[in-house]
Amino acid sequence: MNAITAFVSTSLTVLAVSFICLLATASLYLAFIFFSDRNQTRDAIRHNYPVIGRFRSIFSQLGEFFRQYFFAMDREEMPFNRAQRQWVYESSTGSDNTHAFGSTRSLTPVGTPIFVNTAFPPLETSHDAAEPVIIGPFAKEPYKAASIINISAMSFGALSKPAIIALSKGAKLAGCWLNTGEGGLSPYHLAGGCDIVFQLGTAKYGARNANGDLDDTRLKAIADHPEVKMIELKLAQGAKPGKGGILPGSKVTEEIARIRGIEPFKPSISPNRHKDAANNEELLDLIEHMRQVTGLPTGFKIVLSSPDWANDLCQAIKKRGKKRAPDFITLDGGDGGTGAAPMPLMDNVGLPVTESLPMLVDALARHQLRGRVRVIVSGKLITPAEVAWAYCAGADFVNSARGFMFALGCIQALKCNKNTCPTGITTHDEHLQEGLNPDSKAKRIAKYVEKIRYGSGLIAHSCGVSDPRQLERHHVRIVQPAGGTKLLSELHPPV
Repeated sequence: MNAITAFVSTSLTVLAVSFICLLATASLYLAFIFFSDRNQTRDAIRHNYPVIGRFRSIFSQLGEFFRQYFFAMDREEMPFNRAQRQWVYESSTGSDNTHAFGSTRSLTPVGTPIFVNTAFPPLETSHDAAEPVIIGPFAKEPYKAASIINISAMSFGALSKPAIIALSKGAKLAGCWLNTGEGGLSPYHLAGGCDIVFQLGTAKYGARNANGDLDDTRLKAIADHPEVKMIELKLAQGAKPGKGGILPGSKVTEEIARIRGIEPFKPSISPNRHKDAANNEELLDLIEHMRQVTGLPTGFKIVLSSPDWANDLCQAIKKRGKKRAPDFITLDGGDGGTGAAPMPLMDNVGLPVTESLPMLVDALARHQLRGRVRVIVSGKLITPAEVAWAYCAGADFVNSARGFMFALGCIQALKCNKNTCPTGITTHDEHLQEGLNPDSKAKRIAKYVEKIRYGSGLIAHSCGVSDPRQLERHHVRIVQPAGGTKLLSELHPPV
């Protein structure tokens, strides 16, 4: 008994001493923090309110995460709300994505699309599969593509190795294409054997010489891969219209530097435009040159803000003849993207595709180029309704980047421009990448594509047509500022 009492007494003494030591250490640490805050001049809050002033920074950093899980309603968040993300998560995992008790989306905000259903939709047995669309009929190797949804430009560098592998394998399973983004063609893009659109940005990554100019030999070597089906010249993207790509130095590994043809561990900042394309004539010259070098359909990516520029471009194309026209134009919305970008450009430069897509389609139609130049559109189109709207407005194909990031498991942590992505998608920290299994995520990619096709098809069938590409502007109404709706064909009469 005495031994037990002694043991308890000793234990309590040790705990008491430990607690006192811990309290003393904490007091000394708080005292150090207090005097450190009080004597610094960089932060007025910390100077005037030592120690407790530090909580402001902590709460600011954590606020976006608390809002996402505890405070924001299903339809409130930006850039994508919980309802949109949840639909992608459920679709990509094969879960039930039906909902009960009515829509949680308000149908009265200006710009909301309302599709025009028919009383007599086609029977399910009469639904047609999407027919392939030919891109680049005058190229040496035209491309026949059928998928109504494809993977938009996300480069190796902005995205991690396992993320790119998962996208490649998923695209192969789904039968859609994968755009490389401007970071060059990596072995990971080729890993799944899917169709690839090689994007050439302003820095000419992957196809550049020592001076940063286009190297025809390297471009031809890229095009010789049988997986590469088209070449896309990037003039601008929605995140950075008027500015080149931005890859922080922490993400420029030796492997990424080797693939891009740049120095490792230094920020990779692309020029804000192609040095060899200062006007429409030079742009068309460059596209024609690249098509001749590669033998592949060649087009360009742009953010559009002016119908005048679109008309000027079409006039320049007509002077040369349809045979020398760009094979496609990829139109991006001016409302952000997946990577690092200056806020003034994301928030205030470039039109969203709701306005610019009809503008581009009409310009091409006005100059009898509509069937020759295919229109690919991207820009926050991640659900079937958004995809269906794009086909109503005149798109030939729809691309999505962030939709596929959600399918990979993205939680919208808003850390894409850091090297700290918690899901392993946009980081090169191998520890953080461990949870991203390319094989399992590839299946999620394929299921997401399947659900986009199915959902877009549901809308098309409700409107009385068998395939989303048969949708036209009279199949959708848009909520107006004064109340009520107008047909998209009234707001943008087809040319």
